[in-house]
Amino acid sequence: MTVRTFETVADLQAEVGKEVAISDWMTMEQSRVNQFAEATDDPQWIHVDVDRAKRESPFGTTIAHGYLTLSLIPKLFESVVVLPKGKMSINYGLNKVRFPSPVRVGSRLRGRFKLLEVEQLEGCMQSVWQMTLECEGQDKPACVAESVLRMYF
Repeated sequence: MTVRTFETVADLQAEVGKEVAISDWMTMEQSRVNQFAEATDDPQWIHVDVDRAKRESPFGTTIAHGYLTLSLIPKLFESVVVLPKGKMSINYGLNKVRFPSPVRVGSRLRGRFKLLEVEQLEGCMQSVWQMTLECEGQDKPACVAESVLRMYF
């Protein structure tokens, strides 16, 4: 894994249109899925009932919630991209999110991060990223999101 560190906004602007970083693989564990189900009050059997999922699910096992998969993006992103220093940074929002394929419990996923745009705004820098989570061995990504980040100076 290579960490990409950007000291200035100009450094970041030079990477617009490029895939900037790829994270290490992480394994989706059943314990994480169970914790997410409890925290979000979403204990649907396809996520938490291992025996039933083996018998009845078309996936042959339990799968992670789509929003759990989405929620891992900041962790994976921050493990490989360091943005210019500021007073604070925020996730400003998402322009688009899709879940093209399920994340089966036990599978490994990683993030791919492409910089789409960088804009200097009043008191902050805004960057827009295509953030793709892929599962090892699957043709389609598990999640594709266009994420808007702001760094305040």
